[in-house]
Amino acid sequence: MYPEPLRFLGITFIRSYGLLLALSFLLGVALAIKRSKKANLDPNLIIDLSFVVLVAAIVGSRFFYVIYHLDEFSSNLLDIINPFHSGYVGIAGLSMMGGVVLAIASAFVFFYIKHKSPWPAFDVMMPAFMLGVGFTRIGCFLNGCCFGLPTHCSCGMVFPTDSQAGYIFPDTPLIPTQLFESLAGFVMLGIIIWSERYKKFDGHSFWVTVALYAAWRFIIDFFRYYENSMIFTTIGGQHFSRNQFLSGLLFVGSIIAYVIMYARSRKSSGSAAARA
Repeated sequence: MYPEPLRFLGITFIRSYGLLLALSFLLGVALAIKRSKKANLDPNLIIDLSFVVLVAAIVGSRFFYVIYHLDEFSSNLLDIINPFHSGYVGIAGLSMMGGVVLAIASAFVFFYIKHKSPWPAFDVMMPAFMLGVGFTRIGCFLNGCCFGLPTHCSCGMVFPTDSQAGYIFPDTPLIPTQLFESLAGFVMLGIIIWSERYKKFDGHSFWVTVALYAAWRFIIDFFRYYENSMIFTTIGGQHFSRNQFLSGLLFVGSIIAYVIMYARSRKSSGSAAARA
């Protein structure tokens, strides 16, 4: 694990997670711009949307983390937004699902204000999202966060005690869920691009991405460690996280939306053929 690649005078200026997040953003924007040209979309629109999504994702991730970890900030609420504390520069403590939800909502508002259909741009952006998942989860692994449960499996990894994983489970092999999520991100990237061969309507890639990610996140969370504050409910002795609750809503909603939009596209195609 290598959480702090740049540390000077006892202060951490760059964390591996932040570095991988920045890299994924830049590569994602580059990929989206390249795809926008093929889709005959204004690249400047994609750039503007990318920054809206980035800010919303960070704010949403931070908010979702804070509301379930208020005890961490009870002594000083300014630490919620203060980037200079605890011996490092930056804001630690993010929950990705909160970022995903707020990013989607903000993107819809962005296009509502511009009075434009969001679906062509959403389809262009979705592979960039999965690219981001692939890279940022590597950052999580280097940072020692978002780790899995203890395991006796050969894939188990022992994290150093100065990481969150090693502090909670010292000298204990843990499931490297970060690496599994990273691999899944790259695989889903390929699936989305492959599925576009069969695209019938604008919005296809967006809803496929939401469904894939929500389903994967629901599954992988069975193997991730969560503190009690993040447990949504327990059924038959099995814990379900708040992230799984959000994932379930996103998955069901995406399937319904895909079916509705697909049916509308078929109906529109049929009507156009009849008029011809």
